[in-house]
Amino acid sequence: MFTGIVQTRLPIHHVERKADFATFVLKFDDQLRAGLEIGASVALNGTCLTAREINGELVSFDAIGQTLAVTNLGALETGHEVNIERAAKMGDEIGGHMISGHVMGQVAVVERIESEHNLVLWFERPSELAPYLLDKGYVALNGCSLTIAEVGDDRFSVHLIPETRDVTTFGTAKVGDLINLEADPHTQAVVDTVTRLLGDSQLLVQLTERLAGKG
Repeated sequence: MFTGIVQTRLPIHHVERKADFATFVLKFDDQLRAGLEIGASVALNGTCLTAREINGELVSFDAIGQTLAVTNLGALETGHEVNIERAAKMGDEIGGHMISGHVMGQVAVVERIESEHNLVLWFERPSELAPYLLDKGYVALNGCSLTIAEVGDDRFSVHLIPETRDVTTFGTAKVGDLINLEADPHTQAVVDTVTRLLGDSQLLVQLTERLAGKG
């Protein structure tokens, strides 16, 4: 699990690609590498990956075809920057919201509005994800825990403070960029449960009417 508080952004040192498979190698400094072991979970752009090898400063992570297809990791090349967060530990401060690292899909940046102290990014709001993207709700974008500021029929926005712009890749995000999205799991659970119960209720009404000879 992760908290959505991105620790840093790092460039991809190099990428090794095979059929439906890729290995991403990054250079971790001493602080980021402290206590890291093979098998540990690290989020790259909000995607939970497992540390496969640790060779000095170089740490490698494997991604299978499904991960490459669903997330923006499939488009990463050497030099591209990614948001990094080490897995949360018991007792860590939760400054964002709990994130699984299981990306649901990608959304495109559709507008960028920047001022001296504020950055507003608008993203597309696809129909399959729209029920989970609510006004003032949480969302994880490239692994960064953010609050949705405004919601339109087909788009939503977030406001980024200077600290977030500096630490994450959003400072250089541009229109057309594809961003990994994971909905808040609590919102998803509530929406899915209510939807299921409403569906069951409608079915119950239909069955009751039929039994009563109305159907």
